[in-house]
Amino acid sequence: MTPPPTRMQFMRPFTTRFVNPVTRRFARWLPGLGIIRYRGRRSGNVYRTPMNVFRRGDTYVFALTYGPDVQWVKNVLATGRAELEIRRHRVRLADPEVIHDPARRLMPLPVRFFLGVMRVSMFLRMRIVTDDVT
Repeated sequence: MTPPPTRMQFMRPFTTRFVNPVTRRFARWLPGLGIIRYRGRRSGNVYRTPMNVFRRGDTYVFALTYGPDVQWVKNVLATGRAELEIRRHRVRLADPEVIHDPARRLMPLPVRFFLGVMRVSMFLRMRIVTDDVT
């Protein structure tokens, strides 16, 4: 079953072009935000994308506000790894898994409400490999 599109899909080009460059400057210091670093599957270039992310035990869970068919998710799934810049730390992540969770159980309670309004039901979960990578 394909999940319904998010309400935010129309914002994707604007966010990529204008919001992400600004958000990248402070995302790693704010709660619920981080910057995922990953390598392009075709180009080999390193990219940095600000994301909503929350720790759950020995994993981090990313809210896929634009769904799972975006380039950064495809790149992470292809390589099987990424780094997360969060709260002045770098964390190596592996074993990406796309999860369909309409109840948004992996998100903190207040965040569930806002993600529900935006119809977000897809998430990417990755296991922590090591903290504080230099």
